[in-house]
Amino acid sequence: MKKTGVILLNMGGPDSLEAIEPFLYNLFSDHDIIQIPRIIQKPVAWLISKTRSKSTREYYEKMGGKSPQKEQTLEQAKELQNLLGSRYKVVVAMRYWHPFIEEALKELFKEEIEKIVLLPLYPQYSTTTTGSSFNEFDRVFKRFHRDIPVIKIKDFHDYPTYIKAMVENIKENLPDYKDYYFLFSAHSLPVKVIQKGDPYQKQTEKTVELIMQHFPENPYSLAYQSKIGPVKWLEPMTDQMIEKLAKEGIKKLAVIPVSFVSEHSETLYELDIQYGKLAKDLGIQSYKRIPTLKSHPLFIQTLKELVLKAEKEA
Repeated sequence: MKKTGVILLNMGGPDSLEAIEPFLYNLFSDHDIIQIPRIIQKPVAWLISKTRSKSTREYYEKMGGKSPQKEQTLEQAKELQNLLGSRYKVVVAMRYWHPFIEEALKELFKEEIEKIVLLPLYPQYSTTTTGSSFNEFDRVFKRFHRDIPVIKIKDFHDYPTYIKAMVENIKENLPDYKDYYFLFSAHSLPVKVIQKGDPYQKQTEKTVELIMQHFPENPYSLAYQSKIGPVKWLEPMTDQMIEKLAKEGIKKLAVIPVSFVSEHSETLYELDIQYGKLAKDLGIQSYKRIPTLKSHPLFIQTLKELVLKAEKEA
């Protein structure tokens, strides 16, 4: 029986302390993320990965020695496979660490595949995330010499079932949500990327707007995290916003990751450990970080609907 192949695309993360340096090297070698002359890209990536791996190691030691993103993405794939059924083959492909796109395609082509649906697990589109994964897929796929259609899902930032999943996830993890200030936190991007036409900022703002239609009584704001390097990035930064809210007398703060669908260093270390301590030190009495969607049933339903919709419209 011919099947539709579904590839869940994600960034990936180190699966051991030893994987930190090669993971960072792969990340900073990506020209879609760091746009410097290609002739010096790999030497610069080597230097950055050497220097950053030492400080980054501390994050992962506190997280249990690795990123949980691989296991959580594989679980998402398993649950999606169950929903889609036997006419589909769902695999996972990471951008910067195993399983890479080539590994995913080899696994996929163990079956008789008639078409492929690419489903990035980034709700909002950016050239630095979804765009980078698509570019890498195109480069790798050429080497397989398969003449089959490839359907690309660009984003789902405003997809109704995704918004519903986010709303339900907040309510399930924060029963007394009406008492809290909502601080949405998204991964930041260099402003120059946005100025070139990248839709990430507008799509992130739209996601937040749609979620907040279900919480009309809650005050809220959107901030950004995980800035790297000296160039200007999207602001305000999440830690600066926490400081501002503390000064304004906010005592109950719910931090909601809005650009992540699984846990990794940005949530488990930055939001939980770094910013959790900051909030406590500043006198915020209740700091709650809403978990990412992971395998929330409504999120898996979202992924199923996105695949079926993309197939129908192709």
